[in-house]
Amino acid sequence: MARELRLVVTATDYDEALRFYRDVLGLPEQAAFTSPGGRVTILEAGRATLELADPPHADYIDQVEVGQRVAGHIRVAFQVDDVTVATGALVDGGATLIAEPTRTPWNSLNSRLSAPAGLQLTLFEELGG
Repeated sequence: MARELRLVVTATDYDEALRFYRDVLGLPEQAAFTSPGGRVTILEAGRATLELADPPHADYIDQVEVGQRVAGHIRVAFQVDDVTVATGALVDGGATLIAEPTRTPWNSLNSRLSAPAGLQLTLFEELGG
């Protein structure tokens, strides 16, 4: 039985990706290793889940969060305490804003960004109730 989900991303600009995800998003460094001519850093991202969506539902999520289909087959979502503050910090730190925070039908506040290493991110804040 699986004990951990680890998303492995190959980043062409490793230093920029590490700076963004570790220093701007605030993911703590768990471990770092080198190989001849290479590096890898494992960042702690809290609890992991695997969310599987069929194409119609993925289209629906993009419509709600962005207004049109923009994500590829992988999108990374991070739960944050304050999506408005976190969105601003990530944009200031090098991400490109795709969509401002938007209240969703599932009662969360979600924003969408294009981030280093070619990842599209959703930041979400659970609103409760």
